[in-house]
Amino acid sequence: MDMSRRSTNKTMAPVKPMKMGGVAYDRKEPKASDALPLPLYLINAVFFTLFFSVVYFLLTRWREKIRNSTPLHIVDLSEIVAIVAFFASFVYLLGFFGIDFVQSILRPSADVWAAEDDDASVTADAIAQKHDEEAILKEDACKVPCGAALVDFPPPQVAQAVPPPTEEDEEIIKSVVEGKMPSYSLESKLGDCKRAASIRREALQRTTGKSLAGLPLENFDYESILGQCCEMPIGYIQIPVGIAGPLLLDGREYMVPMATTEGCLVASTNRGCKAINLSGGASSVLLRDGMTRAPVVRFATAQRAAQLKFFLEDPPNYETCPFFKKGVQQIRKAPEHQMCNCREEPLHEILLQHGDAMGMNMVSKGVQNVLDFLQDDFPDMDVIGISGNFCSDKKPAAVNWIEGRGKSVVCEAIIKEEVVKKVLKTNVAALVELNMLKNLTGSAVAGALGGYNAHASNIVSAIFIATGQDPAQNVESSNCITMLEPVNDGKDLHISVSMPSIEVGTVGGGTQLASQSACLNLIGVKGANKESPGSNSRLLATIVAGAVLAGELSLMSAIASGQLVRSHMKYNRSSKDVTKVAS
Repeated sequence: MDMSRRSTNKTMAPVKPMKMGGVAYDRKEPKASDALPLPLYLINAVFFTLFFSVVYFLLTRWREKIRNSTPLHIVDLSEIVAIVAFFASFVYLLGFFGIDFVQSILRPSADVWAAEDDDASVTADAIAQKHDEEAILKEDACKVPCGAALVDFPPPQVAQAVPPPTEEDEEIIKSVVEGKMPSYSLESKLGDCKRAASIRREALQRTTGKSLAGLPLENFDYESILGQCCEMPIGYIQIPVGIAGPLLLDGREYMVPMATTEGCLVASTNRGCKAINLSGGASSVLLRDGMTRAPVVRFATAQRAAQLKFFLEDPPNYETCPFFKKGVQQIRKAPEHQMCNCREEPLHEILLQHGDAMGMNMVSKGVQNVLDFLQDDFPDMDVIGISGNFCSDKKPAAVNWIEGRGKSVVCEAIIKEEVVKKVLKTNVAALVELNMLKNLTGSAVAGALGGYNAHASNIVSAIFIATGQDPAQNVESSNCITMLEPVNDGKDLHISVSMPSIEVGTVGGGTQLASQSACLNLIGVKGANKESPGSNSRLLATIVAGAVLAGELSLMSAIASGQLVRSHMKYNRSSKDVTKVAS
C-alpha cells in the first residue's frame, strides 16, 4: 500500500475501506460504542433521564413510607421496576465514563513500555503528527497477510503430520524395536538422514508408548547436522526469534536476532537500543582474543613436575617448539601450590589464536601437538587428560573472570538526561543507587562469581541460540560487571559492561545451519573473513556486549521505575489453555 499519500492535514478524513484480494476490509478501528443499537448521544440521553427519574421516584416513595411508618423492604411492582431501572442506568453510566478504559482493553498498546504523556500542553502540530502515525498503524493492521491478493499462503500449522512408514521402513522399525539393529547406525546403513530420523522417531514412540506428535520432523536438513551438531536426531525444536535494534555501536547500526521464549526480553532490549541510539550510540573495545586449554599431566615426583614448570617458563625453550611459533600466543602460569604439593600438574594454560572459529576444537588439537613435542624432553610425563579444568570450559571459575577467555570486551555509552526520563521513565540518581545496591553490593553479599549484573545471561543466551553458538558456554560468556555513574554534573548517565570471557565464533558448529547462518548474515558476520581472519568473530563478540549493555540499561530502568512486575504480568502471561494447545 502507498504510504506516501497519507494525509498531513491536522484533521483526518474518514478512513475508507480498502480492498485486498477482491474483498473489502474496513480500516476503521472498532470501538465499544459500535455495539449499541442507537447513536451514542441518544442512548446517553435516555439513560441519564432514566437514572435521575427513578432516583427521584424512589426517594419520594421512601419518604412517604417513612411518614406512614411502612417498612422499606415491602415494595410493590412499580418500585421493583424502578430499582431494576436504577441499577441498569447506573451500570451504563459507569461504563460510559470508563469508555476509554474499555477501548484500551479491546486494543492494548503495542509498546510494552508505553506510558501516558505527562505533558498536557500538546501543540496542534503534535496532534496532527500523532493522527498520521495512527493512520499508518491502521493501514498496517491488515486482516489478511500483505500481498494475499497475489500469493496464496497455506494456513499455518503448529506441527506437521509425519507420513506413515512404508512397508520397507516398517521392517526396519521392528528391527530397531526388537534390538536387532542399533538406532545409532541408521544413518550409515540407510544413507538417508531424513529417513533415519523418521524411523528412529517411530521406533522410539513404540518403545516408550509416548507420542511425539508435537515435535516437528519435516522441513529440516538432517544432512547438515550429521557428524557435527547432533547425533540420533528425532526432530527439531522450534524457538521464536525476535529482533532488537537498531543497535548503534561504534558508528554502525546492527539488528540483533534473539532466540528466546521469555516474554518482554526482546522488547526490553529493544528499548535499551532505542535509548542508546537517541544518546549518540555506544562504543566498544576488544581487550583480548584467544581460546585456552589446560591439560593435566603426572610425574613420579613433585620435583620432576617442577622441572617441567621451569622448562615452560624459560623463553628459549618456548621458541624451540615449531607449533608455538605458529599459533600459541601465551602459556599462562598455573598457581604455584597446585604444582608444589602434588605430583599431578595442571599444565600451564595454553592460549592460541583461532580465527573466526570459536576455537575449542582447534585449541585442543594444538595442545595435543604441544604435549607430543614435550614428550621428547619429558618421556616420563604421563598425560592424564587433555583438559585439567584450569581452563574451566562451561563452568563458573574465577580464572576466566579474572584472566579472561575467548574475547574480552568492554562496551560503554553515555545516556542523556532527557532520554533517561522520557524513554526509560526514571532518573539518573535512582539508576546509580540501584546499581550500587543491586549489582555490586547485592551480588557481593551473595558471593557471586562474575555475576555483577542484572541479567547479562538472558541476552547472551538468546543471541547464542540464534547464531548457532554453544549454549553451554553461556556460563562463562555471561561473566559481566555493570557499572553506572553520573556524568556531566550529574545530569547524564555513563553505563558500561565489562565482559572478559565471551566465547563466540562465526564458522563451525551450529553456525553452518541454515537458520543460524541467516541470523549471522543479518548481523553481517556470516562465515570467515578471509581478508582479516578473526574479525567476524570479534565483531560478533562486541555486538553481544552491546546488546547486553542495552538489556542491562532497560531492565535496571524497569526495576527503578517499578515497571518490571507490571509489564511481565501484562505481557508475559498467556491466557491459552495449555492442555488444548498440546493436544
